[in-house]
Amino acid sequence: MVNITIREANVEDLPSILSLHAQLDEGDVLPVKEARTIFGGIKRYPDYRIYVATIDKEIIGTFALLIMDNLAHMGAPSGIIEDVVVHQDWQRKGIGKQMMKFAMDYCRAKGCYKVALSSNQRRDEAHRFYESLGFQRHGYSFVVELNKDG
Repeated sequence: MVNITIREANVEDLPSILSLHAQLDEGDVLPVKEARTIFGGIKRYPDYRIYVATIDKEIIGTFALLIMDNLAHMGAPSGIIEDVVVHQDWQRKGIGKQMMKFAMDYCRAKGCYKVALSSNQRRDEAHRFYESLGFQRHGYSFVVELNKDG
């Protein structure tokens, strides 16, 4: 397994993060200026952060982690992992596993009763990866696509 460092992202990391997101979004990513504005909004949330995985200061992976307060579940928070991506040259080398372990350990330390993530139905390899880490298919995920026009 490759030894990586996982740290909270900073605004200077955005071009590298957007480059990684291009792998998932068929090359379509936000302009850096717009990403900076959104990143500033994320930082204002009490416990919502973007993380990066690095090797020798090179960003090779990223994910977002939100710890959400709950009134249900006796007030225990829950974690939500989003936007997980490892650079294609570094996939299948244990990077994603280390990122998910970091996220799950952080959620445990915060007292979360669960951590959840979603994955596109077509990403069978990603599903097998998440299942290998102990994630289970749970319930149904319902989505309504919303757009700016309607």
